[in-house]
Amino acid sequence: MRPGQLLVLRSTVFPGVTDRLARRVRERGPAIDVAYCPERIAQGHALDELYRLPQIVAGATPPAAERAGALFAAFGVKILPVTPIEAELAKLFSNAYRYLTFAISNQFYLIAQRHGADFERVHQAVTADYPRLAGFAKAGFAAGPCLVKDTMQLAAFNHNAFAIGHAAMMVNEGLPSSLVEAAKRHHDLTDKTAAILGMAFKGNSDDERSSLAYKLRKVLTLECRRVLCTDPYIADPDFVPLETALREADMVFVGACHDEYRDLVIDKPVIDVFGFLRRGAR
Repeated sequence: MRPGQLLVLRSTVFPGVTDRLARRVRERGPAIDVAYCPERIAQGHALDELYRLPQIVAGATPPAAERAGALFAAFGVKILPVTPIEAELAKLFSNAYRYLTFAISNQFYLIAQRHGADFERVHQAVTADYPRLAGFAKAGFAAGPCLVKDTMQLAAFNHNAFAIGHAAMMVNEGLPSSLVEAAKRHHDLTDKTAAILGMAFKGNSDDERSSLAYKLRKVLTLECRRVLCTDPYIADPDFVPLETALREADMVFVGACHDEYRDLVIDKPVIDVFGFLRRGAR
């Protein structure tokens, strides 16, 4: 990089990296301003949220903070100035908080399922016109390239004194196995063909990174005669068309909430942890 440039870090970094990098740059001589401005934009919504969400800005030096703030102010967003360590923790806290809230909902789902209750009806009942539970997430696979990674990174930074984060990982990462164990209580899977609808880590996406649908496939492969996978966004020679999966499967698991599945009418057992399929379609 040429001296006088501004280096803005956007992705997750280990706390303390911004200041250490700035010191290294100063030691080597080039006049580069180093800032950390964590990116918190949801995948697929960059062009909207870049112009709408407040931007956390931290500079290793006052000039770096000023220049980075001016850069993002050009997008017309509110600037939230903090120190580098605060910005780094803000990124980790944001993803870990979402991961924890998903784990709470997934644990509640498993409790409801174990006792024969309909989690979706409980969720609808407690959130209807009740603002204090407006943030109560639905159950589902909590995956992707950031949430679990940043939760564990926060734990590592805090010398693994993050019991609630580790507990959340056990719940979320264990959900595929829990779903299969629940299915085994009602069905003999040994001679069954299972289908997984959607292998991406989130709906309407082709991003398969850290998708728990693949962990679900692995668990089902150990229990079932055959496992079929389908996804309209991911090209994989081992996947089958949706029609084949529905025709040949004895039971169906929803792996990702693709819009193509919303109104499917499925005349066989369906495990839909997300509560995504319309009630009349299941």
